[in-house]
Amino acid sequence: MIAAPEIPTDFALLQESETHFSSDTDFEDIEGKNQKQGKGKTCKKGKKGPAEKGKSGNGGGKPGGPNRMNGHHQQNGVENMMLFEVVKMGKSAMQSVVDDWIESYKHDRDIALLDLINFFIQCSGCKGVVTAEMFRHMQNSEIIRKMTEEFDEDSGDYPLTMAGPQWKKFKSSFCEFIGVLVRQCQYSIIYDEYMMDTVISLLTGLSDSQVRAFRHTSTLAAMKLMTALVNVALNLSINMDNTQRQYEAERNKIIGKRANDRLELLLQKRKELQENQDEIENMMNAIFKGVFVHRYRDAIAEIRAICIEEIGIWMKMYSDAFLNDSYLKYVGWTMHDKQGEVRLKCLTALQGLYYNKELNSKLELFTSRFKDRIVSMTLDKEYDVAVQAIKLLTLVLQSSEEVLTAEDCENVYHLVYSAHRPVAVAAGEFLYKKLFSRRDPEDDGILKRRGRQSPNANLVKTLVFFFLESELHEHAAYLVDSMWDCATDLLKDWECMNSLLLEEPLNGEEPLTDRQESALIEIMLCTIRQAAECHPPVGRGTGKRVLTAKEKKTQLDDRTKITELFAVALPQLLAKYSVDAEKVTNLLQLPQYFDLEIYTTGRLEKHLDALLRQIRDIVEKHTDIDVLEACSKTYHALCNEEFTIFNRVDIARSQLIDELADKFNRLLEDFLQEGEEPDEDDAYQVLSTLKRITAFHNAHDLSRWDLFGCNYKLLKTGIENGDMPEQIVIHALQCTHYVILWQLAKVTESSSTKEDLLRLKKQMRVFCQICQHYLTNVNTAVKEQAFTILCDVLMIFSHQIMTGGRDMLEPLVYTPDSSLQSELLSFILDHVFIDQDDDNNSADGQQDDEASKIEALHKRRNLLAAFCKLIVYTVVEMNTAADIFKQYMKYYNDYGDIIKETMSKTRQIDKIQCAKTLILSLQQLFNEMIQENGYNFDRSSPAFSGIKELARRFALTFGLDQLKTREAIAMLHKDGIEFAFKEPNPQGESHPPLNLAFLDILSEFSSKLLRQDKRTVYVYLEKFMTFQMSLRREDVWLPLMSYRNSLLAGGDDDTMSVISGISSRGSTVRNKKTKPATGKRKVPEAEESSSSDSMWLNREQTMHTPVMMQTPQLTSTIMREPKRLRPEEGYMGVYPMQPEHHQAPLDYKQQEEAARQQQERAAMNYVKLRTNLQHAIRRGTSLMEDDEEPIVEDVMMSSEGRIEDLNEGMDFDTMDIDLPPSKNRRERTELKPDFFDPASIMDESVLGVSMF
Repeated sequence: MIAAPEIPTDFALLQESETHFSSDTDFEDIEGKNQKQGKGKTCKKGKKGPAEKGKSGNGGGKPGGPNRMNGHHQQNGVENMMLFEVVKMGKSAMQSVVDDWIESYKHDRDIALLDLINFFIQCSGCKGVVTAEMFRHMQNSEIIRKMTEEFDEDSGDYPLTMAGPQWKKFKSSFCEFIGVLVRQCQYSIIYDEYMMDTVISLLTGLSDSQVRAFRHTSTLAAMKLMTALVNVALNLSINMDNTQRQYEAERNKIIGKRANDRLELLLQKRKELQENQDEIENMMNAIFKGVFVHRYRDAIAEIRAICIEEIGIWMKMYSDAFLNDSYLKYVGWTMHDKQGEVRLKCLTALQGLYYNKELNSKLELFTSRFKDRIVSMTLDKEYDVAVQAIKLLTLVLQSSEEVLTAEDCENVYHLVYSAHRPVAVAAGEFLYKKLFSRRDPEDDGILKRRGRQSPNANLVKTLVFFFLESELHEHAAYLVDSMWDCATDLLKDWECMNSLLLEEPLNGEEPLTDRQESALIEIMLCTIRQAAECHPPVGRGTGKRVLTAKEKKTQLDDRTKITELFAVALPQLLAKYSVDAEKVTNLLQLPQYFDLEIYTTGRLEKHLDALLRQIRDIVEKHTDIDVLEACSKTYHALCNEEFTIFNRVDIARSQLIDELADKFNRLLEDFLQEGEEPDEDDAYQVLSTLKRITAFHNAHDLSRWDLFGCNYKLLKTGIENGDMPEQIVIHALQCTHYVILWQLAKVTESSSTKEDLLRLKKQMRVFCQICQHYLTNVNTAVKEQAFTILCDVLMIFSHQIMTGGRDMLEPLVYTPDSSLQSELLSFILDHVFIDQDDDNNSADGQQDDEASKIEALHKRRNLLAAFCKLIVYTVVEMNTAADIFKQYMKYYNDYGDIIKETMSKTRQIDKIQCAKTLILSLQQLFNEMIQENGYNFDRSSPAFSGIKELARRFALTFGLDQLKTREAIAMLHKDGIEFAFKEPNPQGESHPPLNLAFLDILSEFSSKLLRQDKRTVYVYLEKFMTFQMSLRREDVWLPLMSYRNSLLAGGDDDTMSVISGISSRGSTVRNKKTKPATGKRKVPEAEESSSSDSMWLNREQTMHTPVMMQTPQLTSTIMREPKRLRPEEGYMGVYPMQPEHHQAPLDYKQQEEAARQQQERAAMNYVKLRTNLQHAIRRGTSLMEDDEEPIVEDVMMSSEGRIEDLNEGMDFDTMDIDLPPSKNRRERTELKPDFFDPASIMDESVLGVSMF
């Protein structure tokens, strides 16, 4: 432990009772109590350096006296913080700064130490200064307490956490200063039993402070100090070994040649080195037990991370002393830390250890105990932690393959398909090290062989086997990307892959199965795409990055290599697998990545002709859409006018389209002959030809073949006869859609005539009518195709077509009429808003399969999004969205995001119209509920509660800025009030209007009204009320009472009446299973009473505008004493009712009695409201009183009892740092018993997790 320091002669001696160390420790141990225990000897006195001889503690009359410190003038005893300023600037050479301080220390060590102490205080962000007087007469704890009081913390930041360029390098400069200080003092000053004792005592005391800045800064300083001391101890150990070896060599000489003087010098040197090593042990024990043991479990994650990072350095730097289980356990426990940055430091510390294979034997017990934890961290929620965990397992794998079980490896294997690229790349490297990096001895003789006999052949097969066994066959691109960085040579060995596909297997070699060949072709395609595009697949990257010059050169070289190989091999591959749709589809994508110029420069035209012939044969053989589209894209890639092969490919393409168009016209003529029943063969021939034409029309302009006329005849006949096969109709609609789009592109890009525009307009409108007819087709697939195409055409030919200066296209603008809008809406309601179990339209009956359900949901979401896009871009009327909005709650899980985004976009377009649409949707739901349950429904029923919940959700979408939505909310209330009173009760005015319960729903929006607008809406409500209505208190009138009270509530508190609160208790059940309306929906039209374009607020002369409305007298119960508001000044007194001409005359006594009862109820409501507000105020006050001291915080997991004395034994079982002896002097000691027992240093409750 720390040895007793020298006592400066002018220091005031402490009293006998004060010599025992407090929890913070003093700067000096006066009675020398801090002596190493258990060593059998007392610690030696420090050796004075030359500068200390003949002077007392303060240096007498030396230049560094009381009025001058470190060569700088003093003002009021406060020193200029020179060290801090130099370190903060970070520009000066740190060694010269330290040398200056050492020179000052040699002149007067007390003043130099004071300089260093203030440096640490200043680095903590404290504006206080430790004066010489405080240094002489105050204990450590008193100084720290004084500095805490002077800690003027404005923002909570301190140098280690401050932002900005001047603080950017402060931490590194601070750490460098400490390291250089110890390095420069390692031969004399650190052994003087004064400087290091003082610094360690200060840092230990600060590290136990409740001030975060002190604790963080001092912990960092102490850990860096410890690291520097470990380096000194390592050098001492090396010197001791060298001295011992020299001594043994000299002693073994014969007596005549032995130098006794040299033996004595070597013995003396070894003794001094041993004493120095003991001193270093004491210092490191003090730091480890006084700082690390407590701070590695600090409340602040940054502090815990510092401790773990440094202990990793110690174990790596001086493994003989620190790499044992008694220190590894701290890293193992901390891998369970709640903060990702701490777990990350644990893994990086362990990586440094496992990287050195010589240390593996010392890590065996740790690996066995914590391997499962490391494996589980590969799934850490912090991606950085998961990446480092995988890298650590890769190092473990390299050190010993037997450690990781097959299950452990499989947990890492599947991460190659992760969407997060760093995780996937790390897993790919692990996979490569495990399965692909080993090479058999016999492979050394065939390293120069190529193709099927190359050493990569078996590795490619292994990759295929792994891909198939992972059962994620649609993610080959992700597997390739994961291994791209570590297995580039393997993945770019396309010659080997091509040989495995084309060449016959060698003797005794098992051929690839059909499934394996398909997988190999898919992997080969993915590797070619990755090499040609140089970016990861979709979902793995943030976007295309700019390639470096080296990457561009590699990309060009790879494309050249790909083209030269597959320009020759691709026709052969297509010929071999021409009947396999899956293989052909993948192979046909290869020409997209060719360098087409090589066909000419490499004289490969004959191979191009062979490729075109193969593509033509494939088009004739296949009717699969994926295959035909792949052929179409291949022709599109080859038909590039920049290359000389264009004419050759264009001729082949034109010949193919000519044949297909002639065949289609001929077949169609026979197919549509009157009086004959078309047989299945004719229908198949028409369909297959139409599929081919449609696939090519997608990527190629086929306008010169005039396909509109024949498709129109086909579709018109289908409408007239109604027996057209569904697939023919679907592809005819798609083909006609392509015709329209290519015509539009042609009209837009070139100078078109008026006749061209009129012809396109006529074709487009006729096509829309055909699609509208097919919306009522009996076949669902046909209706879905017609709906999708209609939405696209309406969107393209809307008013948006004229944007960007294209006013000449105005004749093409098409606005759907009300009947078309109604049919589109009906389709959505009948085919999108349905239960999953009702969607049994799949042809193969696999709807029960989970994947099929997901696919069906994806299709319905696309249909809904297509229609909502028409609403957002005002192609259809906004009020058609009411039928969409009312489904928000019931289908929230499936379509909630789409509906919410539609609400947001429509509100941006027109706030008022959007609000009217929202209230219309609630009115529709209310009417549907009335039709189902009648007017005498239960307001606590699930149906009504569901509508109220939907209204609450609608209200939340208006946000917090009431000024922006002021007019919209007012209009919403106006429409709601008019709807509630629209239907009078046939039984007379003594019974509530039939829709009065709607006011209960409308009250959900009252909180969105401004205070003055509430009064305005209240006045408007009175226009519909009679005096009798205001006096009614039966349950059927509760919605009116509730709504009135929500309007009368002042300020931001929209508390309803007690009666309303009781009546709505049962109305919290949310209904998500209400029966959807069926049948054909017409476009909802606004009622006469609510369709006026002028603002309703200006319609009644007796009403005040929101701006001019006077503030109500009852503004806030908080601002008013109880006696200020008498019972007779209740709500009815503040807002007196204004009788109107249609009210029935009442007896005066009845009026007086009713008014008295009303005032009593209002007074009771007010008292309860005021009580609730007072409780809220009290609660708010108590909350505010809890945050008074932002500087001081409680330290989680802090030591229960403070350190009584740094030099005495600790209360817990922590082994002392005992540096290993010279290997020539004595044997190593055995490892102590199981140091992984958490009870050896902390109880299980502190860890929070079970270790085993």
